[in-house]
Amino acid sequence: MNTSPPESKAQPLGRRERNKIKIKERLYTAALELFAEHGYEQTSVDEIAERADVARGTFFNHFQRKEDLISTWGERRRERLVAVMADALPDEAGAAERLRRCMTILGRINEEEHESAAAMLIAWVKAGRPLMEEPYVAELFAEIIEDGRKNGELRQDIRPRQVGNVLRDIYLGTLYRWFRDVEVELDGKLEQELLEATELLLNGIVARP
Repeated sequence: MNTSPPESKAQPLGRRERNKIKIKERLYTAALELFAEHGYEQTSVDEIAERADVARGTFFNHFQRKEDLISTWGERRRERLVAVMADALPDEAGAAERLRRCMTILGRINEEEHESAAAMLIAWVKAGRPLMEEPYVAELFAEIIEDGRKNGELRQDIRPRQVGNVLRDIYLGTLYRWFRDVEVELDGKLEQELLEATELLLNGIVARP
């Protein structure tokens, strides 16, 4: 006899909740457009509200301050990375292939969101987020490295957290340089640059027979 409780079905959102979500999305989209056009610091809450066609007070119903848009941007990028990673590779994929795929996805996300990503990255740095926030990408890299170390694909003497931090440094350093030089040298080549840098590191940590 099955005694487990019945699964609860998610109730559809009411009109008020749907409207709240729509307005928050309009504000977020308007903000990113303005940040890309004028820069984060040069954009005011009033301008964001005007672009989203809502009252100034409505902004504060969804975001306590303008800086909260940076947090939302970071959270959405993390969610997108996790979702794409989950669908991109079979469960049996090795650590090296997972690292390559992760860098590929990061490269494509930034290439697709180039204008807004450049403005938000500058805002993220100026707000001190690299020092304040947990290094999510480094932790993701470290988990992959640890799996590779356990299954013998990567060297046993490496420290996953250290390698994860190195990979994060490679990612952010390449990203900063790409945004700076995108019109000159690295236009459209972020994914390639990230993969080449990853290969340089892998050549030093892949287990040899």
